[in-house]
Amino acid sequence: MKRLYYFIGAAALMAVAMTVSPAMNAQENGNRDENGKIVRGPYETNRFGDNWFIGVAGGVNLFLNEGYEPAFGPSIDANFGKWFTPSVGMRMGYQGLSSKAWSDAASVLGTQRDADNGKYAQKFGYMYIHGDFLWNISNAFSGYKETRFWNFVPYAHAGYFRSYGLEGTDYSNNEIAAGVGLLHNLRLVDRLDLIVDMRATVLNGRIIGGTGISLLPTVTAGLAVDLGWPDFVRSSTIIDALELANLEKFAIMEAAAMALKETNQYLMEANDELEKVNSNLVKENAALKKKPAGMDFTAFFEQMGPATVYFEIGQDVLGEKELEHLDFIAKNLIATADDNTNIYLSVLGSADGNTGTKSRNQHLSEARAKYVYDILTTKYNIPKERLIIRTEVVKKSAKPALSRAVVISF
Repeated sequence: MKRLYYFIGAAALMAVAMTVSPAMNAQENGNRDENGKIVRGPYETNRFGDNWFIGVAGGVNLFLNEGYEPAFGPSIDANFGKWFTPSVGMRMGYQGLSSKAWSDAASVLGTQRDADNGKYAQKFGYMYIHGDFLWNISNAFSGYKETRFWNFVPYAHAGYFRSYGLEGTDYSNNEIAAGVGLLHNLRLVDRLDLIVDMRATVLNGRIIGGTGISLLPTVTAGLAVDLGWPDFVRSSTIIDALELANLEKFAIMEAAAMALKETNQYLMEANDELEKVNSNLVKENAALKKKPAGMDFTAFFEQMGPATVYFEIGQDVLGEKELEHLDFIAKNLIATADDNTNIYLSVLGSADGNTGTKSRNQHLSEARAKYVYDILTTKYNIPKERLIIRTEVVKKSAKPALSRAVVISF
């Protein structure tokens, strides 16, 4: 009957915890969207090194078996594990130290009768190596919240259970054990939690040399430390971030498109201006093509007849009228020929052979040629190397006055 009371008490303790914890989570939880709806995921799959934890705790155990009166014994826990999602995780753990129960008969685990209750204390050491499947019901129903104060985590466990004698007692037994538990994670600061672990382990009564089914409830309290990246990111958050990044990229592309549009408009306007300039150049070129070809000055002067200035009889200087004539020839014909051609100019001094002596006429022809040569080179700056002086005396001329001259030919 006492064993039944203990079973009922352990079950009631777990039931109270399961009732109180979600209610507190509901009050504490602030993981809601702008419409007040709880956000439950989905969540980004974490990396191998993320969301690990390690914990240590100490507490008491109570061994229950038919024919034994339960007694409290000390327990310690050590475990490490990983959360794969905000709701699902696994851990490996060690539980052990010693346990105790009262028996009406002596056994290898206890041979001394207690004077107070008249029973034999059956003491044994134990260790339980187990794997746990964790389900964070707070995150499953109330949505993940990294700053939640209280996370309520029921779990199932199974593993290898070994009992052994204490104080030199030669006894040991190995069994497979399993059960359920309730883990309370109370957030203290970032990466550090206070843990309260309530576990019920079912195993064969042979563990202490008994029969039937044994139950080992334990309650421990301790600390757990988060390792690696401790949080989870909702996929919708990632999607929102991607959408924001896409919006930013779109804004950049839109700004770039606008800049290209403005640049294109500027280039089009510049092209219009260039087309106008080109059109004007085409018109000017067409007009130039319609103009007559440039004059061939060399051929013109070579084909042109000589220019002549006349002297009075017996004179080697020009009169006023012929000086005007020479000025016209120098400025218009000779200067043009000098600027546009490389032809030479012949300055031929002439005298009338019908009058005067031969020597006098030769002197006059030379003096007249030298006179015009000096005027052209000094007054009109005709290069000397372009001028060739020649002389002649016309012996018999039908018109002697025309022989008293200087003939300039090209």
